[in-house]
Amino acid sequence: MKTRIITAVVATLILLPVLIFADYPVLPIALSIISTVAVFEMLRCIGLHRAWGISIPLYLLSVALPICIRWMHHAYLIKFTFAAIVFLLFYFFAILLFSHGKYKLADLSVCFMTVLYILIGFNAILYVHDHAKGGEFVYLIAFIGAWITDIFAYFCGMLFGRGGKHKLIPDVSPKKTVEGSIGGIVFCILSMVLYGWIISVIEPALKANVAVFAIAGLLVSVVSQIGDLCMSLIKRTYGIKDYGKLFPGHGGMLDRFDSVIAVAAVLLVITGFTEFF
Repeated sequence: MKTRIITAVVATLILLPVLIFADYPVLPIALSIISTVAVFEMLRCIGLHRAWGISIPLYLLSVALPICIRWMHHAYLIKFTFAAIVFLLFYFFAILLFSHGKYKLADLSVCFMTVLYILIGFNAILYVHDHAKGGEFVYLIAFIGAWITDIFAYFCGMLFGRGGKHKLIPDVSPKKTVEGSIGGIVFCILSMVLYGWIISVIEPALKANVAVFAIAGLLVSVVSQIGDLCMSLIKRTYGIKDYGKLFPGHGGMLDRFDSVIAVAAVLLVITGFTEFF
């Protein structure tokens, strides 16, 4: 526990300057590095990190996407993103066809699905910051929502789920309980509404839409837990405990940000249909 707390404090101290100076190149550069490390961790989990014909294009895309989001014209960005997805899809098909059985269909399918998910999640953080109304505040929901859900799901599970009578999905995560899940959802909704009110006080020009914040809190918390569980399912499928050892006591980049990228992806969808302010 002591190691986890120390790691969390140090990681927070490193992350804070990135978030504070998000309007500067530091955020896209940081996301380029983080997403590349996350992609490497996933490829290593699947066993494809030394398959250079697969890994190198994915690393290049991981580096390029945040840079494109920040400095490419919006119309060209949309075209580039769709082109990149289509290219990767057919590139993976070509590898599968011409590798003569060297790579398994299941592994390549998991690779394509998870890497696409990772890149969408991390880059959604930057896109929401740069393009959503009040984005300099909205993008923080990806972190706040995920971590509030995680913290209160843990404590509510400890307090109300003693004995583990109501397991959530024991085959994937034996320690998670229904009580913890509900607690995470409730406190996430309350936190989102409170966060919207605080921003409205700080920035009077931004009037928080309470209904949007409350609904987002529900969606964010549910998706946060699904993202966490899905990443755990992949680890169990490939027989590993953690994606990495970058954060002592926490695991790798994906272990630390698995919920964040899930929330960020949903946040991207929400801001595409409505506004928080």
